[in-house]
Amino acid sequence: MFNINIIISLVIFIVSLAAGFFIGVLYRRKIAEAAIGSAELEAAKIMEQAKKESEAKKKGILIEAKEESLKTRSDAEKEAKDRRAEIARTEKRLLQREESLEKRSEQFEKKEDALQRKSETLDRQNEDAKKLIQEQRAKLEQISGFTKEQAKSYLLSTIEAEVRLETSMLIKDLENKAKQESDKRAKDILANAIQRCAVDHVTETTVSVVTLPNDEMKGRIIGREGRNIRTLEALTGVDLIIDDTPEAVILSGFDPMRREIAKIALEHLIIDGRVHPARIEEMVEKAKKEVETLIREEGEAATFETGVHGVHHEIIKLLGKMMFRTSYGQNVLKHSIEVSHLCGILASELGVDVTLAKRAGLLHDIGKAVDHDVDGSHVTIGAAICKKYKESDLILNAVEAHHGDVEPTNIISIIVQAADAISAARPGARRETLESYIKRLQKLESLADSFKGVDKSFAIQAGRELRIIIIPDEIDDAALPLLARDISKKIEQELEYPGQIKINLIRETRAIDYAK
Repeated sequence: MFNINIIISLVIFIVSLAAGFFIGVLYRRKIAEAAIGSAELEAAKIMEQAKKESEAKKKGILIEAKEESLKTRSDAEKEAKDRRAEIARTEKRLLQREESLEKRSEQFEKKEDALQRKSETLDRQNEDAKKLIQEQRAKLEQISGFTKEQAKSYLLSTIEAEVRLETSMLIKDLENKAKQESDKRAKDILANAIQRCAVDHVTETTVSVVTLPNDEMKGRIIGREGRNIRTLEALTGVDLIIDDTPEAVILSGFDPMRREIAKIALEHLIIDGRVHPARIEEMVEKAKKEVETLIREEGEAATFETGVHGVHHEIIKLLGKMMFRTSYGQNVLKHSIEVSHLCGILASELGVDVTLAKRAGLLHDIGKAVDHDVDGSHVTIGAAICKKYKESDLILNAVEAHHGDVEPTNIISIIVQAADAISAARPGARRETLESYIKRLQKLESLADSFKGVDKSFAIQAGRELRIIIIPDEIDDAALPLLARDISKKIEQELEYPGQIKINLIRETRAIDYAK
């Protein structure tokens, strides 16, 4: 009974909920329909208002478009009017120019007619002039006795002689002016270079002297039956002279490097006190190593002193060997260093690469380091060495051209030539044997005597000046500058000489008569 009541209650509750839900749905639907109707009315109002506004804007746009159209039309009419006026003015100017051109054309036609008449007149005058010239030429030939060709030849020969004389005088004046200017400039540069590079050269001889502590050491150097002195001479290639000179031994040899090795070995033997063949061999080997070290150090010192860097180590060794090489008594390494400094100074004066010029000056005589071991001139050997160790073409040309074996291709080669001549020719740099000195003067005089018109020549001032006596009947004054130039050119081509040679031509004409 209780369960039935519960079930009935649940059924009633469920039915009530269903009825309430249905009533709520109907209520919400009614409210939504009312809201939709209100929104439709509002939308209709908005559309009506928008339609009115669009009509108003459309009318405004049409009015503005009409106004803009009227304005554009007005501007176009104004522009067309201005163009018509401009065209009218242009047509007026063209008409005026056309009239002016017609007037000028008439004037030109009148002038052309006048020129034509003048041309005809000139033609008649030319014909008359030709006839007159022919008549005068015939009279001149009759009076002078020369034909036209003979007179032309005579005039040409006369003018040629005059031109040759004037040319010779002009050449002489230009040479004097150029020489004065160039001499002044060159002297300033060279004097400055020499003053800034005063290097002393050690004059090498064929002997070296080793000082002994006492004369008893001479006997120990000679050894039993001369075995010590023979061993030392055989190992070094140097002659030992032991004479009555107190406390001294003389080393004689033409190779300075061998003399230096012998000198160092002998000095070590004297200090050590043990003098026998085995010890001599040890000291000679030790001396050779010391000399090799000295060579390397001297080469490095030369590159450091001149500021030349990046030199191959083999070239540095060759530079050190040049310390033991002399030329006319001038130490070749010192000479190369001096030439390097001179090249740097001259290059700076001329605005050329100073570093490159100093490098070329330092290496210009590198072939002399091995020219006694290798066949060929030191120029050829030096160029081969520089090429082998990858020196530049400019350095190669400077080495090859510093004695004129090849033509210089750049200004640095010419600077090296000048610096080499300065270093070799300056006072005190070199000594020359009497025999070679006399031969050079004789060759200089014989070369001058070979020219036509030379009576006698004299080399004076140690070969720095050549005075030439001219036969006055064969050479006139006008030809003297040309002859002097020819002689100087031949000397430059055929002779080798330090510095420069002055060519002095002397021509004297004397007229002698006697009053009786």
